[in-house]
Amino acid sequence: MRLHFPNTSRSFDANRSRVCFWGYDSTIEISFYVGAEALKQLSPDMDSEETGFLNAFDAGVDRIHEVADKVYVHGGKGKGTYTYILEADDF
Repeated sequence: MRLHFPNTSRSFDANRSRVCFWGYDSTIEISFYVGAEALKQLSPDMDSEETGFLNAFDAGVDRIHEVADKVYVHGGKGKGTYTYILEADDF
């Protein structure tokens, strides 16, 4: 893996129905968001409340980290871009 995920924190973004987490490329922090459809794909019985999103994330965290590492491009997609949204198609 190119990325490291030492920070186990994650948060729920209710406005966009997604979970945010962070990975690190050396000392650079990269933000990742996992959309509702991707989480439902990983955990079909997921509840649509905050706890359901977070539980689905926790249950699939290893796979989510693998996908984040796969889609990550060193230095971001564009200059100064360090944010990625993981969708169902990425899994």
